[in-house]
Amino acid sequence: MAVVKKTLDIGGRTLTLEVGRFAEQATSAVLASYGDTMILATVVAARPRADLGYFPLGVEYVERLYAGGRIKGSRWVKREGRPSDDAILKARLIDRSIRPLFPKGYNQDVQVIVTVLSVDGENEPDVMAINAVSAALAISPIPWNGPIGAVRLGYVPPKDGDQGHFLVNPSETETDFCDLDLVVSATNKNILMIEAGGREVSETIALEALKTAKSEAVQIAKTIAELVKEIGKPKAKYEDTSPDNELLKKLKTDYKKEIETLLLQRINKENEGEDLTVFSEEIFTKYEEKYDKKAIEKALDYLVKLKIREDIISDDKRPDGRKLDEVRKIEVEVGVLPRTHGSAVFKRGQTQVLTVATLGAPSLEQLIESPSGEESKRYMHHYSMPPYSVGETGRVGFPSRREIGHGALAERALLGVVPGEDKFPYTIRLVSEVMSSNGSTSMASTCGSTLALMDAGVPIANPISGIAMGLMTSGEKYKILTDILGLEDFSGDMDFKVAGSQKGITAIQLDVKIAGLTDAMIEEALTRARKARLFILEKMLAVMPTSRIHLSQYAPKVVLVKVPQDKIGEVIGPGGRVIRAIIAETGATVDVDDEGTVSITGTSEDGVTRAKTWVESLVREVHPGEEYEGTVKRLMPFGAFVEILPGKEGLVHVSQMAIGFVSDPANIVKIGDKVKVRVIEIDDQHRINLSMLFGEDAKKPVERRAPRPFGNDRGGFRRRH
Repeated sequence: MAVVKKTLDIGGRTLTLEVGRFAEQATSAVLASYGDTMILATVVAARPRADLGYFPLGVEYVERLYAGGRIKGSRWVKREGRPSDDAILKARLIDRSIRPLFPKGYNQDVQVIVTVLSVDGENEPDVMAINAVSAALAISPIPWNGPIGAVRLGYVPPKDGDQGHFLVNPSETETDFCDLDLVVSATNKNILMIEAGGREVSETIALEALKTAKSEAVQIAKTIAELVKEIGKPKAKYEDTSPDNELLKKLKTDYKKEIETLLLQRINKENEGEDLTVFSEEIFTKYEEKYDKKAIEKALDYLVKLKIREDIISDDKRPDGRKLDEVRKIEVEVGVLPRTHGSAVFKRGQTQVLTVATLGAPSLEQLIESPSGEESKRYMHHYSMPPYSVGETGRVGFPSRREIGHGALAERALLGVVPGEDKFPYTIRLVSEVMSSNGSTSMASTCGSTLALMDAGVPIANPISGIAMGLMTSGEKYKILTDILGLEDFSGDMDFKVAGSQKGITAIQLDVKIAGLTDAMIEEALTRARKARLFILEKMLAVMPTSRIHLSQYAPKVVLVKVPQDKIGEVIGPGGRVIRAIIAETGATVDVDDEGTVSITGTSEDGVTRAKTWVESLVREVHPGEEYEGTVKRLMPFGAFVEILPGKEGLVHVSQMAIGFVSDPANIVKIGDKVKVRVIEIDDQHRINLSMLFGEDAKKPVERRAPRPFGNDRGGFRRRH
C-alpha cells in the first residue's frame, strides 16, 4: 500500500504517524516519530478459537540498544534478553490504555508489539508508543472503540516570582525540574488511564494538570480519527461470548437465593473456587440439554457481580456493610523482625503486607542499561505476592508483570520524600511481602514502606499513605467507593490509587474497565481519596510518629568523603596498595568513583571512622610550620621516616634529630616510637622534611659531620665494576 502520513504539533514538536512503510504482513502497523525518536507499533489478531473465558491481549515493549547507538556491556552476551522492568512498565502503560475499549465478550487473541528503533535522549518513546498503538488498532479491522490520544505533562512550580506552568511532553532534561510527571490517555470525551509521580503536589494542581493533559490528548485522538477516515478498514464481526441473556433471566428468577448464598461465601472467602462448581452441577442437570456447564458457571459469576453493583447503586449497600466512604480497620506494627534494618506490618481489613527495609553501601546501587544509556538507582522497592496470600496454589519464581507494576507504584509514591545521597548516603531496598490480599495491596505496600523506612531510621521528608478508590456505574448513575475490596474491584469499573502526604500527592494510578471517567468523577475520587489517606496516615503516625534517631545496630555505617580528582591516585596508591591497606587495617569497605567521591562502609563504627580519617589525611595538604605527633616507621643511616598522617610519611634527617652530631638514628629513636615533629620543608618532589627540634634548639647551629670524599684514601677513584 502507499505510504500515508499524518502530522500534529504537540508541545512545540511534530508528532508523525506513518502507515505503509514497515511490517506489511501485520494486521496493521504504524511508524511514529517525535524529534529523532522513532518507534514501530504492530498489531496482529489471530484466527478465532474456542472460548477461553478471557480476553488474551498481549502487549510487548521491545527495547533495542542500537536505538541509542549502544552495544550491550556484557562480555559474554550481546543480544538483548528478557525485557527490563522499565520495558515491562511501559508495556503495562500501553495495555492499560487500550484494554478498556475492546468490546466485552471479544476473546480473540490480539498481540501488540512495540519496537523502539531510535532514541534521541530528549523525547521519551513510551507516550509515542501509546499513540502509535492507538492508530494501529483504529485503522485495523479489529473491533476496538478508539481512537485515544496520550500525552506526558510536567508541572514546573513557581520560582523566583514566576508562576507555575505546565509543560506538554517535556524533554528528559525538563522533567528534572518538574514537580509532577503525569501520563494521561483519553478518548475524545473521557480519561482512560493515568500514571503519575509527584513531589507532594496539591489536588488542585493535579486536577488542573489532568484537564490540560486531556485537552492535548483529544487533539491526538482527532488526528488519528482523520487517519481512520482515510485508510481505516471496516471492523470485523465477532462472536460475542458474553453470558446468554435468556439463561441470565432464568437463573436470576429461579436461583435468587442461591446467588445470594454465593455472594455471602465470597464476602467471607469461604470455599472460594468451589462455590461455582457446586451450584453449576446442580443447575446443569436441569439445563444440560440447552446450556453447557461452562456457560452456567459464567452466568452465575456474572449475576453475583451484578448483585454487588445493584446493591451499591440502589441502596449504598457494600458487600461488607461499610459506608461508601468508610475505610476498613487499620492495624500497624513496626520493628517486627529482630535482625533486619527496618520492618513493619500494615493491615487494612483482610489485606496484610509485611515490608522490610535494607540499607547498604552506595556501591550496591542498581545499574540500568537502556537505549538512552546507563543510569544508577539507589532506592528500590520490590513487591511479592505469593499464591498463599489468596489461599491458592500457583507458580513461584520470577516476578509477574503485575508484581513489577505494583512495586514500581509503591516506589514512585515514596521517591519524592526519600533523602538524597548527600543527606543519607545509603542504597535503600524495600521488599513488600503480601501476606493476605483482599483489595489494594499496592497501597498497603506504600503504607508499610513508609513505616519500614521510619523504623530503619531513614529521615524521610514526610510520611506517605495510600488508598484505592472504586467505581460502580449503571447508565448515568455512579457511586465512588473508598478502600475497595477485592470483590468490588472485580465487580466494579475502576481502580483509582492515590498516594501522598499531608502536604500533597506523590503518586496516582488509574485503571478503568469502561470507556473512561468524566472530570466530575475524577474530582470526586481525588477529594475522597485525600480524606481517606489522611485518616490512614493518622493511624500510622499514632504508632510511629517520626523516624528513629539511630540506625539499627545491624545496619552498615556509611560515610562519604569528597576528594579532589587529582588526589584520587593518592587514595588508591600504586597498584591499589594504599586502598588495600586501608581495607585490611580498618575492616571497612572503601570505594572511589571517577568524581572523587569515596564511600566508606562497615559494620564497625570505629573501623569506618579510622578509614575516614585515613582517607582525609591522604589528601590533606601539609604545610611548613605545622606540628604533628607521628610514629617512627623506618630507620635509615641518614635519618628516620615518621608517619605524620595515615599513609603519609616524612623524613627526619639525622641533623634534625638532636643538638650535636648523631652518628646513628637508632641512638635517638626506635621503630614504633611516638615522636613530636615539625614540618620544615616540602621539596620540589613533594617530599616532606621534618625536624624534632623545637624552640631555641631549632635556632642553634647544627653540628654536621664533614662529608666523606668519594674515592680511596690516596685520593684516587675506585673503579666500578
